[in-house]
Amino acid sequence: MAQILNGNAIAKDVKDELIVKIQKWVAEGHRPPSLKCIIVGDDPASHTYVRNKVTAAKYCGIDAETIRLDSDITEEFLLHKINELNNSNEVDGILIQLPVPDTMDERKICNAVSPKKDVDGFHIINVGQLCLDMPTIVPATALGVVELLKRAKIETHGRDAVVIGRSKNVGMPIAMMLHTDKRHESGLGMDATVTICHRHTPRAKLENYCRNADIIISATGIPNLIKADMVKPGATVVDVGITRITNAEGKNKLVGDVDYEEVVKVAGAITPVPGGVGPMTVAMLMQNTFQAAKMLRDKTTVLQ
Repeated sequence: MAQILNGNAIAKDVKDELIVKIQKWVAEGHRPPSLKCIIVGDDPASHTYVRNKVTAAKYCGIDAETIRLDSDITEEFLLHKINELNNSNEVDGILIQLPVPDTMDERKICNAVSPKKDVDGFHIINVGQLCLDMPTIVPATALGVVELLKRAKIETHGRDAVVIGRSKNVGMPIAMMLHTDKRHESGLGMDATVTICHRHTPRAKLENYCRNADIIISATGIPNLIKADMVKPGATVVDVGITRITNAEGKNKLVGDVDYEEVVKVAGAITPVPGGVGPMTVAMLMQNTFQAAKMLRDKTTVLQ
């Protein structure tokens, strides 16, 4: 049976370490880091995600506030609100809970957030700096996957990794960090050989790539995409996908991209869903917020 990569436990370690760092920061005379979470509309899942983030922030010693806006506001109104927060010396981190209403340009909204306050790491400048191996704010889910692998002592140097999913917020930044030279400026590189697969990768090739991989990371939202016969014995499997389904008893259930019950018998290490990558995302968002506070103080980019 595989080693279970317990995201809940590792995320708690990250947050507990942050508590100490933030307490020291405040003792040095700084105010606590400040995070503003903007949510537009009434989507229940989005409100749950924001509540979890605010709860985690307060646990770590970060001042967090949710700004709730009606779904019928204009794009111009939201941009104005973001600009107010950009210009406030009392705000370190700004988070726009996605998705925004269809009437708005999501990319435009993400790019409206100041890069140094962009704790999601979605601004074009932060994405570009990541791709150039420069210190920057990294998308929290991608950073959570990397932190999980590091803390679980999963070897990546010279290993073959397959990333399934090419989203600009998850799949792409994960692949970038996995393949990057660790000697470069960011220090995030993991020196793996990376293959990126996506919805246009033929099934037979996807299966072949996975069977030869030492590390499989799937972020598609397709339940049970990864079967046991696709996993090399002893490989590490990280499941980023999360989908709510109705089981045979008519009850709601959260599942990932991986056929967990079967793959756990083959893999060397595996993340559960829930309780794997999800908690790490929230923890790294808190780390990004503290990083943003330090950047604004020092006028530089400072990695943890």
